[in-house]
Parts: sequence; C-alpha cells; structure tokens
Amino acid sequence: MTTELVVDVKNQVKNALSEVEKRNIENVFFVACGGSSALMYPSKYVFDREAKKLDAHLYSSNEFIHRNHAKLGTQSLVILCSHSGNTPETVEAAKFAKSNGALTVSLTHEVESPLAKASEVVLKYEWGQEANGFTTNYSVLYQLVFGVLKVAENNVNFEKMERSLENLQEVYEKAASLYHEKAVNFGQQYKDEKIIYTMASGANYGIAYSYAICILMEMQWIHSHAIHAGEYFHGPFEIIDEETPFIILLGLDETRPLEERALAFSKRYGKKLVVLDAKDFEFSGIEEDVKGYIAPLVLNYVLRKYADNLAENRNHPLSKRRYMWKVDY
Repeated sequence: MTTELVVDVKNQVKNALSEVEKRNIENVFFVACGGSSALMYPSKYVFDREAKKLDAHLYSSNEFIHRNHAKLGTQSLVILCSHSGNTPETVEAAKFAKSNGALTVSLTHEVESPLAKASEVVLKYEWGQEANGFTTNYSVLYQLVFGVLKVAENNVNFEKMERSLENLQEVYEKAASLYHEKAVNFGQQYKDEKIIYTMASGANYGIAYSYAICILMEMQWIHSHAIHAGEYFHGPFEIIDEETPFIILLGLDETRPLEERALAFSKRYGKKLVVLDAKDFEFSGIEEDVKGYIAPLVLNYVLRKYADNLAENRNHPLSKRRYMWKVDY
C-alpha cells in the first residue's frame, strides 16, 4: 500500500468532515447513477444501522432532482458519485442540491471533471493499478460515512472502520485466491447463458444490483435482474428451475437469514446456483464490529474476478458497448 496515497485519502476525508462540522446536518442524501449508485447501498445500510438521529436517503440522480425531497435544504448533506465526473444527471443533481443550500460532497476519479467543479468538496479515489483496498471508491465512501457519524453523533466505529480498511487489500487478495478456481469455472460454464439472475439482501444488495445492471447487462449484454432475497418469495421464486442460473450472495450482516432462506429453497429446485459466501473469507485485520459492513466490499471484489473470466470466455471485453457513449440518449 502506497503510504502517500493513504495519507492523501485521509487528508481529503478530514477536509470533508471539517466542512460537515460547520453545518447542523440532519439528513444525508446518496445520489448517483448505475454502478456509482450501487456503490452507495452499503453506506445507506450503515446509516440505517448506526445513525440515531440522522436520516439517510438514496436516489438515482435524475429522480433526486424531479422528486425534490421536502427535507432537502441547508441541513442536508448530499453525497454524489461519478467515476468520470461527467455523468450529466449527477452533475445537475449537484447543482440542484447546492441551489437548495445543501452541502455537496462528491466522489470521483477525475478531480477536474464537471461534477468536481459543481461540488463544494471533492474526494478523489484511486482506480486500476494504482488502487488498493484503502483508496478505492467503496473504502473512501465508508471513511466519509463513518466520519460523518462520528462528527454528528459521536459514533464509536470510525476508528475501527479506518483501521480495518487499512487491512482490506490483504483480505481482498486472499478471498480472490480462495475463489480463483470457482471464478475460472464460472466463466467456462456460464459463457453461453442468455440470462443470469443475482440475489442478495441488506448491505450486499447493491453488489447484486451492480453485477446485474453493470456487469451482465451493460458489459456482457446478458439479461439479468437483481432480486432482493426478502422479495424472492413474493414472486421471483416462481422462476427457479434446473436450467435458470442464479448468483446468490451471502453476507455477514443482520439480514443474512433472508439470504440463507432464499438459498435453501433454491437448492431444492435449482441446479445452476453460483454461491459466494462471506463466511468463507478470512477477515484478518478486520474488526468484529464492522465485518458485516466490510463483507459486501469483499464479495464485490471477488465477483469482479467472475466477471473477468466470463468476459474472457465469451470473447466480449468488459469495455465493449453498443449504445453507451456512442449514440444520443
């Protein structure tokens, strides 16, 4: 882990929290699109579990503007994200939030982007070869979120989360190694599937959602849908059979019983089940009180290896697009 990058992230978060301290924040809005929106699901879960007074909301950028939440105002913190910083809806959402008096904090990889310029505070995360577990988008957002909870409510888990994130890369690498053979087999066995469902709950649901809409639909042109494990028995379970593939995630948070119930039923009637269970991972250096929050990050990291192998076996690079960035929309 590059010490310089770690220090830079910590300083960025510290600067953001100093701005939060100047406000009497009463509510937090997570605003983004696509994968950047899915990134925020675990943090929304954190607020639901940890916040005693702060309200938290999560919206797709364009709906955030059109819905015009009645609580949006000078006591609001709006956290936005766009990897390129060019997502038009998210840039407009930042401007809209700011015009309503809210404090805007944006995560992006491009600090000179339109989103960065439209926001009061910018947090740059790393991506690709320069990145490690502490400096990526999920980690930077967690540092901000737990920092906000500490500033606003004196939450005791900020330091625990920060220490745990400093050990995250090693957890990532061990988990990827453990599931390497399964990821390779997934690419070989499922390369010709026309539809693959994903399922999870709680802090993990955003990971299933991201894999469905970003990896399978956007990057592989495979039909998919993210199913909430709690909703499985209220319609979606009718689709399970021996020919329908499901990716089922099991985390370590309080909603795990929902995922376990859905998996148990799926095993009775399905055969093409791809199961990633966070209980298999080694969480050395991760403090017990935050393991449930860390689990989706590790599941996401491992799932990306599944995506790489699928793309390779399909001869369909993850960068390939049909419409995105190519036509007007």
